[in-house]
Amino acid sequence: MEDITRSPLYSPDLAPIPPEKRTWNRWNLAALWVGMAVCIPTYLLASYMMRAGLSWQAALVIIGLANLVITIPMVLNGHAGVKYGIPFPVQGRAAFGTVGIHIPSLVRAVVACGWFGVQTWIGGLAIYSIWNAATGQDGEVALTIGKFICFGVFWLINIWFIWKGTESIRWLEDWSAPILILIGVVLLVWGARSAGGFTQVLDQGKQLQQATIEVLPYADAPGITLGLSPLLNTDGTPKATHYRLIHTKQRESRPAEWVPIVSALTAVNIGADSEVQVQFRDGKGNESALLEFKAGGTSAREVGFWQYLMWFTAMVGFWATMSISISDITRHAKSQKDQLAGQFIGLPGTMLFYSFVGIFVTSAAVVAFDDVLIAEDAPWDPVSLVDKFKSPGVVIFAQVAMLIATLSTNIAANVIAPANAFSNLFPKRISFRVGGVIAGFVGILICPWWLMNEISGILIFISGLLGPVLGILLCDYFVVRKRELVLAELYMVDGRYAGVNTAAIIALVAGVAVAIIGYWVKPLEVLYQLSWFSGTAVAFVVYWALMRYRS
Repeated sequence: MEDITRSPLYSPDLAPIPPEKRTWNRWNLAALWVGMAVCIPTYLLASYMMRAGLSWQAALVIIGLANLVITIPMVLNGHAGVKYGIPFPVQGRAAFGTVGIHIPSLVRAVVACGWFGVQTWIGGLAIYSIWNAATGQDGEVALTIGKFICFGVFWLINIWFIWKGTESIRWLEDWSAPILILIGVVLLVWGARSAGGFTQVLDQGKQLQQATIEVLPYADAPGITLGLSPLLNTDGTPKATHYRLIHTKQRESRPAEWVPIVSALTAVNIGADSEVQVQFRDGKGNESALLEFKAGGTSAREVGFWQYLMWFTAMVGFWATMSISISDITRHAKSQKDQLAGQFIGLPGTMLFYSFVGIFVTSAAVVAFDDVLIAEDAPWDPVSLVDKFKSPGVVIFAQVAMLIATLSTNIAANVIAPANAFSNLFPKRISFRVGGVIAGFVGILICPWWLMNEISGILIFISGLLGPVLGILLCDYFVVRKRELVLAELYMVDGRYAGVNTAAIIALVAGVAVAIIGYWVKPLEVLYQLSWFSGTAVAFVVYWALMRYRS
């Protein structure tokens, strides 16, 4: 191979890793995936689907199938990383050109920075909980200076690992993977013991997919009639003993009176009021969160075929960022067999296992905690769950475990790719370390504390943007170039891959347009709900056609 070290497109961080220096075997890669997949967003995935009205069984089937689907292109796209020892920005130069690759790599980088910020915010909340447990203080729900300080502390911990380099990442993943699996088992045992049995937990969990407030079709009653459904005890009686209805005109006058609850479903007529608040309490004085009802809004949780399809696409899109930049990881693998086995061992099973942990533990909380009166009060995320324990020692131990899970995910999944992408902009000036620090600052600028409640929509939009990139990469490597790249020319400013490959840009635009057009054009909504699949397929075909015409 020609001397490429003087090229402005070369840097030690982007250089091919020689085979003798590739040290990751299948178990290292599997541990990496355990470390990445065991995270709070994984824990939340099934819970979000249940809150949308899906059963826990349907949620698990969707998660399992989606992760099997995404692992296949993940392995295929990782082939070039193993064969040539190159990261995603260098691999992508073959398809997009040495300049054109900046478009998809920076899109991928910004998405990863967004996830970096979200994960770092979650880690900061864990530190905030540890501080409250150690000092005996009560945490606040609202955004506070204390939460932002804890966010900054966890951000600095992430930056330290970034500065230490990729081998520190392998060490972190190898060390954290068995601990994280053990924590999952401990959570399952706690849930079963707290709720009186494994089956009992899952039976109680069915309540979480039901709406607390829905409009009842009572034609003989004037105005609007609401159906109120608090959570039930194991004997079928409501956990809440009273409710109160706060009408718009009463909010600034006298307090609303508490009304006894006598059945699992309470019908309440609110007349012509278009906006009310509802609150529940039990005999011990525990009060639920205030729920708002607005006429014309969605109150019932109707689940149909398209909702299943939307969630399936969202679950595929969960690892869409990793699927296009997986060469950043597989370039360290010893062989193709190692990357194949490592990814299939580590990804689908871990996602399925920890999603089930999230379902099971949240369902157990319905029985275990008296103050969980309605589905909205359930501790859907593990940080909220741990906050419900009274023992400071339990809280601190559990939150430290969450910090390990969040850190292992954040560094591997959300730092390596943007660090390489930013380094690829100016290889001689921006190292992997500096690129990682830039990613950290972008993660702050995205304001992750505002992204937490938009996870499904964000994932679908991400898959629409990144699916076409994957389609182009796979078509270029396997169909157009038959898995043969001229390694030296990937680093040349005037070689065969120089500049911008217009075919790739056109295919990218076509794929993205088809994937997201349904967001605005209702008759084409199916294309948006299947954004990862539609975008990937269209970009693949368009790129193949344009490259064939060019040849």
